[in-house]
Amino acid sequence: MPEKPLDGQVAVVTGAAKRIGRSIALRLAAEHAAVVVNYATSKAEAEEVVREIASKGGRAVAVQADVTRRTDVKKLMAAAEREFGGIDILVNNAGVFFPAKFEQLSDEQWDRIMNVNLKSQFLCAQEAAPIMKKQGRGRIVNLASLGGLLAWSAYTHYCVSKAGVIMLTRCLARALAPEILVNCVAPGTIEFPGDEIRQSEHIRDYVERVPLHRTGRGEDIADAVAYLVKADFVTGQTMVVDGGRTLI
Repeated sequence: MPEKPLDGQVAVVTGAAKRIGRSIALRLAAEHAAVVVNYATSKAEAEEVVREIASKGGRAVAVQADVTRRTDVKKLMAAAEREFGGIDILVNNAGVFFPAKFEQLSDEQWDRIMNVNLKSQFLCAQEAAPIMKKQGRGRIVNLASLGGLLAWSAYTHYCVSKAGVIMLTRCLARALAPEILVNCVAPGTIEFPGDEIRQSEHIRDYVERVPLHRTGRGEDIADAVAYLVKADFVTGQTMVVDGGRTLI
């Protein structure tokens, strides 16, 4: 049997209890990485992800941490070192998404989305980087969005936060080279079982017009992350996974 690409590696995935984060955690575990399943409040869901990984012979642990707080981020990284001996992969997935008209956008809404979507990625990268540098290698993948590339007037705060993620990725790729490669994935519309988004007229129009005629799945994003954490000559890039949405 050939060696699995991620054998012996340790991955920290933030916001890994649900949706895209869950898909990424399961995919990295399937590649034989040990996975730290981070969650903020979704304890039951995070523990279910751990059980699913363990049932397939993998190694995982759920760790509660509010990744907008440095003290919690330090605790998260320390848990990865304590449980598995280091950190090879960091996937900054934690994020929030909600609409707010610009004229009515409050300070609290602005700060919340910047803290969760952007500050958390800065904090996690800054705390994980010394551990990776000590090991001599590392991979960081940040989750952005089409909102970081397109202007959505009802989501100004969200778009700005995700555009910040894209530039943070580029800056970190230069700052942390050559030991650590840093890249970004910008998902299009991703659908999960139970979602009702197809009932939206806008989404139906999206599906009809997008070249691949479908929304994405969590596995589509996990595939992109899996590629980037194994790549040896790709850094500072944003991989758009949107079924061709940016072509229309």
